[in-house]
Formats: sequence, C-alpha cells, structure tokens
Amino acid sequence: MALRGPRVWLWRWRRNPLKRRADRVEAWVVLGVWTFTVFLGLLAGTTVTRSVEGGLARERVEWRPLVARLAERAPGTAPENDRARAEQVWATARWTAADGSEHSGRLRVPAGSAAGAPVTVWTDPEGRQVTRPVTESQARVRASLTGAVAGLCAAAVPLVAGRALRGRLERRRIDQWAVEWSRFGPMWGRTAG
Repeated sequence: MALRGPRVWLWRWRRNPLKRRADRVEAWVVLGVWTFTVFLGLLAGTTVTRSVEGGLARERVEWRPLVARLAERAPGTAPENDRARAEQVWATARWTAADGSEHSGRLRVPAGSAAGAPVTVWTDPEGRQVTRPVTESQARVRASLTGAVAGLCAAAVPLVAGRALRGRLERRRIDQWAVEWSRFGPMWGRTAG
C-alpha cells in the first residue's frame, strides 16, 4: 500500500520544483478533456432531446384516427358477459384515407367481432397504418431518456480519448524516469571508501 498524504484540491495546478513539463501537460489535458466531455455530453443530450420531442410532437399533429371496417370475422368467441374484457386478436380491416385511397392492414380487435364491425385505426398523412401517437408526457419522458443516453454516449468519446492520451503521457514519463534512473541510480550504490 502506498503512503498518501492529505488530499489536496487542485494539486495539478500547485507550484512544485519537482513538477515536470509532462505533469503540466497532463494537467491541461485533464482540464480540457473534462471540459470538452461535459460540453459535448450536454450539447448532444439537449440536441437529441429536442429532436425527439419535435418528431413526437409532429406525429401527434399529423397522425389521425380513422374508422376502419373488419374485412373478416375476428377469430375466437366473444365473451358471454358484456362486462368481461374481450380477448384481443389480430384481424384484417380496410379503411379509406383522406385522399380517397383504399388501405388495409391487421389490427388488434376483440375476439369474435363480426365482419364489417367498426374499429379505430391510426394513420399518417398518406393513409398508412401507424401506432397511436404518444401523449405529451410520454413524449417528454421518451425524449429525456433518449437524450440522456445520447449525451452519455457522446461524452464517452472524449473521455476515452483523454484516457488514452493520459496513458501515453504516463508511458512517456515512465520512460523518462527510466533513462534518468539509469544515469543516477548507480551513483547511489557507491560507498565511501
């Protein structure tokens, strides 16, 4: 175990006659890497969050529910009790988009629904089937989580690069110490005769 003194804040920036040029370079590298890491992480996180929120808001505005009709009887049997929740099954439905074009797709409907029964389908402006758009609060949560992950991933890049640079500086410093030790080390072994 190495002996360590009290922890000194900003020790890299204190004056010290034993501090080498490599130590000063490392201090600036650490400062620069952390500054760039925080900046890049925040920038990427906020940019992705805004982009995702904008895309989800656009979906809420553009996607519309339409009434579709089942093209076939849904498989299964309807529940005997009206209050019982019916099992959901897949069935084919057809609908007409706002531009008059005919579309069809598979939807989740109550089991045993009759052919021609009305069901709700969400469509984009071209009439293609889409999922129900997320609510504003769901969009906020999704955008925040996506932005946080993007910010962390973006921040990892300069952090890893900085760590690699510090490793290289450390190897260089150890090589310099080895050269100096080879010069001065033998002098320590001499005895007065």
